[in-house]
Amino acid sequence: MISSRDQPLAVDDRGNALVSFARGVEGMPPGDAPLPAAGVALWRDGRVLMVFDRHRQCWELPGGRIERGELPRQAAERELLEESGQEPDAPLRLVGHARFVLAPDRRAEYLAVFAGHCSQVRDFRPNDKTTAIAWWDLLEALPGHVQPLDACLAALAR
Repeated sequence: MISSRDQPLAVDDRGNALVSFARGVEGMPPGDAPLPAAGVALWRDGRVLMVFDRHRQCWELPGGRIERGELPRQAAERELLEESGQEPDAPLRLVGHARFVLAPDRRAEYLAVFAGHCSQVRDFRPNDKTTAIAWWDLLEALPGHVQPLDACLAALAR
């Protein structure tokens, strides 16, 4: 497990904090807080896929809420396709569980983090959530704001 007792791993401008990241086993989520969401670090040639969120106006990893009756992997696959139009070459693999403390009420929850690779970039069409996609090397500047929580998760999922 990666964590820091004194400092969170990353904090965003709303006060949400990524406080730990633990390698996980699929089907065995942490039990001390809810697991309502899943995210994806999709890699291609050493770059991770980022999507530009229309509402939050920032670059982030594809991902979102796990719907009723869905497994975290299914949510990750669905969100990746919906937000970016991209698909992995092979099934996504669970990298771990990211524990967050969310502002303003300081509630804890987890995100299941999946990773995969793709060799073929598919066409992207802007949609109601995503206006653009980019393949990011974690170092270069992207036009606009990069969500610091997602930048940290991308590095952890590498």
